[in-house]
Amino acid sequence: MSRVGKNPVVVPNGVTINLTEQQISAKGKLGELNLPLNSADISVTQEDNQIWVKPKNDSKRARALWGTTRANIANLVTGVSEGFTKKLEITGVGYRAQVQGKKLVLQLGFSHDVEMEIPEGLNVVAEKPTLVAISGADKQVVGQFAANARGWRGPEPYKGKGVRYEGEYILRKEGKKK
Repeated sequence: MSRVGKNPVVVPNGVTINLTEQQISAKGKLGELNLPLNSADISVTQEDNQIWVKPKNDSKRARALWGTTRANIANLVTGVSEGFTKKLEITGVGYRAQVQGKKLVLQLGFSHDVEMEIPEGLNVVAEKPTLVAISGADKQVVGQFAANARGWRGPEPYKGKGVRYEGEYILRKEGKKK
C-alpha cells in the first residue's frame, strides 16, 4: 500500500480545481497548471477541499502510479498557491551571473559568456553576482532550469569551484602531496 498515495491532497483557499476524466487543472494566484491523468489505472475524486487518489485495480502499474499521481497533484496545488524556488550559489574567482532581459548570463571561466533563455513562467533574479534565485509555479520547469544552469560548470571536488545548489555539500578531496 502506498504511504504517499493514501493521504489526501488538501486544497488551500484561493485555489480552484477543475477535475475531468482525462486531466486535472489547478488555478491560483501564481497561474494555472494542468496535469494529464491515467484514467485506466487511477481514479481521482474531489471531496470538499480534499483530493483523493485511489488505484482502480491491484496491478503493479496501478500501484506504481498511485503515489506518483498523488505527489504530482500535490506539486500542482502547491505550485499555483505558493510556488517553488531553487537557489544557485556560484563559487570561483571571476565566476558571476546576471539577468539581462529574458536571458541569464553566466560567466564561468569559459572564453565566452553562457547565455540561457529564461522559459515562460519562470522568474530568475540575480540577488548577488554569486547567488541566483529561480522561482515559478511548475516544480519540474524550475528544477530543470536550475539543473541546466548547474550543468555548465558543476562543483569540482578539489577547490569547490562551480555552480551548486544552496546548501549542497561538496565532498572535498585532498589533492596532490609533495
